[in-house]
Amino acid sequence: MSAVSSTGPTISIEGSRKARGNLTQRRIRWAMAFVAIVFAVMGARLVTLANVEVDTTIEGRARDAITASRPPILDRNGIEMAVDIRVPSLFAEPRRIIDVEEAADAIRTVLPNIDRKWLVQRLTGDRGFVWVARELTPAQQDRIMQLGIPGLDFLVESKRFYPGGSVAAHVMGAVNVDNVGIAGIEKHLDDDNLALLQELGLARGNAMTPVNLSIDLRVQHALYSELTDALTRYQAVAAAGAIMDVRTGEIVAMVSLPDFDPNNPATILEEGRFNRMTAGKFEPGSTFKTITIAGALESGAVTITDRVDARFDMRFGRFSISDYRGQYRILTVPEVYRHSSNIGTIRIMQAMGKENFRAFITRMGLEGMPQIELPERTASAIPPTFSEVGAATASFGHGLSVTPLQMLTAHAALVNGGYLMPATLFARSEEEAMALSTPVISGRTSAYVRYLMRLNGVVGSGSTGNRIAAGYRWGGKTGTAEKVIDGRYSSAKVTNFFASAFPLDDPRYAMVILVDEPQPENAQTGRTAGWNAGQVSARVVTRVAPMLGIQPNSDPSLDAGLVPPELRSEDL
Repeated sequence: MSAVSSTGPTISIEGSRKARGNLTQRRIRWAMAFVAIVFAVMGARLVTLANVEVDTTIEGRARDAITASRPPILDRNGIEMAVDIRVPSLFAEPRRIIDVEEAADAIRTVLPNIDRKWLVQRLTGDRGFVWVARELTPAQQDRIMQLGIPGLDFLVESKRFYPGGSVAAHVMGAVNVDNVGIAGIEKHLDDDNLALLQELGLARGNAMTPVNLSIDLRVQHALYSELTDALTRYQAVAAAGAIMDVRTGEIVAMVSLPDFDPNNPATILEEGRFNRMTAGKFEPGSTFKTITIAGALESGAVTITDRVDARFDMRFGRFSISDYRGQYRILTVPEVYRHSSNIGTIRIMQAMGKENFRAFITRMGLEGMPQIELPERTASAIPPTFSEVGAATASFGHGLSVTPLQMLTAHAALVNGGYLMPATLFARSEEEAMALSTPVISGRTSAYVRYLMRLNGVVGSGSTGNRIAAGYRWGGKTGTAEKVIDGRYSSAKVTNFFASAFPLDDPRYAMVILVDEPQPENAQTGRTAGWNAGQVSARVVTRVAPMLGIQPNSDPSLDAGLVPPELRSEDL
């Protein structure tokens, strides 16, 4: 009995331990199986997510493109002309909006200009992203965040800012709300120069290397100021101008008024706010006489010592052409230029021949569109062939239309020794410019042109301006072109030009100024170009020449040195 009672409990305890061990093992196996299932589910989910194409766009545009920056744009001296600033933009997730009407009303307490109906429609639906308002101020962002509306959030974007405002509007252009260039150099950088952007590391998402322009912001401001003054002083409807380095083709300043505010791109659409220097074409008037006479001198058909019969009006069938202020006598070639004789210019062109004259116009780069990086350009309008009367009127700048930039480029070639260079808004060395240039006239002809331009500045139609710009050896040619109104030339409305260069003893810069529909400044003045475009040019020279390192010098020997040897016995 005692043996049975002593072994019974031992067997029972060992059986219980075995049962508990088996249960534990089963639990461990179940736990391991559960963990394995969880990891399998997670793995499967990860595989699924890896194969899902993530939406990286916002309303059809790449997120990177929206949040990316543009390169800063600097003038030739490193002064900022365009920079990016970071601004908050409001977006909504409509599927998370609880009460659309309430949310719309709350948003409009901060942004009252948003149309309520549009906003309600915008916030309705199950979309995951919609823009509500772009480019807000930090204060507006704070007020909207304080509303505490679920489903609203902000994305930080880049906004283009132009510190100079409108001063260089037509050069800079503008960007749209997505920071994409829509005009000017901004559009050129986006559309026409992508390879260069990538080469310079300017592609979106990369470090922003600054873009340096040839513009000198100091000179730009001076030109802008004088043209703005011209609009008021002469009650003109428009004014424009540009200055070019004749040795490189670099544009150091370009202005066209009326302009727009690049910080408010919508103003670019207002009437008349186009770049008249590159996208406007005009009859150049008597400024074209410089082209005509240079061509005749270069051809050898005329010499600087020749005399021209300007005693009588020129007749072509029923048409008669006369001089504005006729001398009606035999004129020397310099006198034809100084007195702006239409009759004398026609006879000089005829000595050259109308076919050679037409070919010289093309040679001087006046055909087609002007060469420059701006997308806003228009082509000149020049008849492919000239009739006798067509060649006659073209010789003094009527019956054909060119852009002011083409006239500027041509005049730069006439004074720089005879090398036609494409205009540029980017830095260019003299060596690079010469490699791109085309010889169009000889150095000898160029010297004749410099003499003629200075002569007209001293004793011709530029003389009133020369008194303003005394010492800077400046000179050029006026042009007063009657505008075509209802198919007929109108003497009541004119466009005036002055094409000039300085200093003419050692040319560095050429300039073209346009004043559209000017009125006399006072009762003692007129409305021809010498009274407005010429004087504007002179005032610009007095302001910008010192900035450009040109000092005044009234030494008579400088002017005497411009007189051709054949004419040294005569006074300048």
